[in-house]
Amino acid sequence: MVREWWRNSPLERRGTVRLVAVSALAGLVAAAGAVGAAGPWEGGQRKAELDRAAAGAAHADGRHAGPRVPTAPPVLAALGGRATAQEPTRDGLAAVLEPLLKDAALGTDRSAAVYDAATGQQLYGSAPDTAYTPASTIKPATAAAALAALGPDHRIDTTVVAGGDGIVLVGGGDPTLTAHPAKAAGPQQPASLQDLAEATARKLKERGTDHTKLAYDASLYSGPPLHVIGPNENIAPVSALMTDEGRLDDSDHGPAGRSADPAGDAARKFAELLGERGVKVDGDVTQGAAGAKAERLAAVSSPPLAALVERALTNSDNDIAEALARQTALASGQPASFEGAAKAVTERLDKLGLQGARIADGSGLDRADQVSAAFLAQLLVRAADPAHPELRPVLTGLPVAGFTGTLSGRYADEETGRGTVRAKTGTLTGVNTLAGTAVSADGRLLTFAFMSSGTNDADAAQRVLDRMATTVAGCGCGG
Repeated sequence: MVREWWRNSPLERRGTVRLVAVSALAGLVAAAGAVGAAGPWEGGQRKAELDRAAAGAAHADGRHAGPRVPTAPPVLAALGGRATAQEPTRDGLAAVLEPLLKDAALGTDRSAAVYDAATGQQLYGSAPDTAYTPASTIKPATAAAALAALGPDHRIDTTVVAGGDGIVLVGGGDPTLTAHPAKAAGPQQPASLQDLAEATARKLKERGTDHTKLAYDASLYSGPPLHVIGPNENIAPVSALMTDEGRLDDSDHGPAGRSADPAGDAARKFAELLGERGVKVDGDVTQGAAGAKAERLAAVSSPPLAALVERALTNSDNDIAEALARQTALASGQPASFEGAAKAVTERLDKLGLQGARIADGSGLDRADQVSAAFLAQLLVRAADPAHPELRPVLTGLPVAGFTGTLSGRYADEETGRGTVRAKTGTLTGVNTLAGTAVSADGRLLTFAFMSSGTNDADAAQRVLDRMATTVAGCGCGG
């Protein structure tokens, strides 16, 4: 059984809002010595961030200052999980945010929403209910739907079963299955095609054979495999069977050349790995179908869904996001296609009390996605709700400003926001968005969403959005 790391820990007993605040600040809090006593942190995904924060604190001096480390009082105020710190007022937030919202770098259309995570109340809004294209800020919605449908401990299996005259490699929809040698041990390590080949070869040899025919079955997913944007270095054809997200290099995130036939390439690589282990594949690898009652010979499992969500959000991983949407469709009795996944995600969000989104895909690459700033900010409130601990990875996966993922290269000039803002980025041509969490100067955990469309300079728009998030983090803004 997979150990449920997000439950029954000291952190869980102290309440979800406390964890959210820890995850919002943990990279820097670690340097102040607060994380060690807090229990498990983000499925082990942030060790590099912890090390960097601690090193920055240890070596900061007048000449080589490291990242700013917040003092304990404002951190602990946010950890309390009670509405004890002063809540910002609408007028206070408006005074500091509206001048930034007027910046021409935000293009022709812009909106904003700020919510209190503890009370769920909207503290500020500017066109908060107007729907715009969210780009990748739709990914937290996809993640929330998948977590609600399947739970954080769900794993995706890739299997080998006995066929009529050989074996069948069956894809379960794990895009992180890797053909590369393992980089590290542990529960977060991707499932290994090499391990699957080793187990399969051993099983066949136990049965007295050192050769077999090989077919592959990727029929779990249906509908067109190509995203509406077509062949693209930002996403592979969506397939239930692939290795390393169909990448043609050894990178693990970001744009890369992609396979046109991920399932076939994975199966041919599997045949090669079997050969290296003393089992010859007879003839060509073919596409086939596994019988409903076929005997399972070997299997490997993905990391827990919580870890997949964190990776998808931190790196804005389109392939994992589309897989999460299709896994939601399968769990909901919908076809595992773009259309079926969109319907399933929408239904799950509705059940979470989050209505009004138009979902077209799981990754945000489709401009037909339409959500409001209020929707995105409320989604993060829901993820902080103690009644929904299963949604916690939506928050712990958010990039940390200046430290991780798609925010690692941002916030260099935003000292207040660096390390204290966590947010999902969204970028398409002419679209720039940001949605996340911040702890205010008075210790309130706030959620925010800022959306802009019609932008001409993505870098300039991002700088304004980053200043807005920093402003929320630094704002006392009380009455």
